Amino acid sequence: MRVLLTGVGTRGDVQPVVALAAEMRRRGHDVRLCVPPNFIDWVGSLGFTAAPIGIAMRQPSGVAGTQASLPTPEQIRALVEHLVRDQYDATASAAEGCDVIVAGGAHQYAARSIAERLGIPSVVAVYAPVTLPSPDHGPDGEPGGDPESNLRRWQDESRSWNERVLERLNENRERLGLGPLSDVLSHILGESPWLAADPVLGPLPATPGLQATQTGAWLLPDKTPLVPELEAFLAAGEPPVYVGFGSMPVDPQAGRIVIEAVRAAGRRVVLSQGWAELGRVDDAFDGIAIGDVNQQALFPRVAAVVHHGGAGTTTTAARAGVPQVIVPMFSDQLYWAWRVRALGIGTSMARGALNAASLLAALKGALDQGVAARAGALAGTVAEDGTAVAAELIERAAA
Repeated sequence: MRVLLTGVGTRGDVQPVVALAAEMRRRGHDVRLCVPPNFIDWVGSLGFTAAPIGIAMRQPSGVAGTQASLPTPEQIRALVEHLVRDQYDATASAAEGCDVIVAGGAHQYAARSIAERLGIPSVVAVYAPVTLPSPDHGPDGEPGGDPESNLRRWQDESRSWNERVLERLNENRERLGLGPLSDVLSHILGESPWLAADPVLGPLPATPGLQATQTGAWLLPDKTPLVPELEAFLAAGEPPVYVGFGSMPVDPQAGRIVIEAVRAAGRRVVLSQGWAELGRVDDAFDGIAIGDVNQQALFPRVAAVVHHGGAGTTTTAARAGVPQVIVPMFSDQLYWAWRVRALGIGTSMARGALNAASLLAALKGALDQGVAARAGALAGTVAEDGTAVAAELIERAAA
């Protein structure tokens, strides 16, 4: 079987797709990938050949946390037009000869249309329950609220998608000889989307009108060793606190804030520089700044994980059995912060409240013995077979 897997966005959007690709390859299937251009080399290092799709979603160096690079409404419209057309062109080219298309993430404008044109099965997988319209939550990413109110907000969200994208989708569908759509979000998700999230961390919500299937999280095993400098730092004292905000455009001053808070808690710090290029404030022996790292190898050796609340980082920390402090920025990160609190495996704080004193309080809460014990107990319940479940579903669909 030949399967096309597409992922657009940041590393958190793309890595689950690559994890599924690895499982499909292990089962002997022919895998094609479409990923943003900044991930082509990484995917190649794993033995895959990939075609570029979309743009490299990385904030330019020097503008993290500023408003200088925000696009105008005209630039946004032009960018959307380019992104939609590019997705249609890239997906159509890569899908020739394929038996099925699997698209990861909610911003998959072309996958289901291309599959429709080719007459092959397709499915879109999302990585957080709050991406699915539900009376259980609104589209802002935080559960709760009145069910009728939540559904009205989802109607507003659907209208917003249509205003941004519907005309562009229909232009490209016309190029394929396909009929026009009336609603973008329902087309992207289809009738049977997948939820690629762990059922303990992110259980499937009520989804009236959808036949959603939860596969479990798509995790890519990582055997990359930690660099010698980090190994030496870990061996030189008690487990440190890991702090990293991944691809989020946090203020560069966040580095100083988190180091001050972790020191006040009496802990050493491993600071992940991330796309914001955070750095140490001095050369004291109690901290180390690192680049990309194997979180699967590092997290079991730290006392706590402070992060932005991406689905992948939340799941990796939960699997490691360490408490978490989430500083959510937007979207599903708010949901994962809520889940960590609800499960009693960590704390969270608002991004706007990020200062040394508030982070210290949140960190002390996460380091509480009861929280640490619950985090350790939960670790064994996080499933590791999400890609296997998805692969079996793909094989059935293609058959």
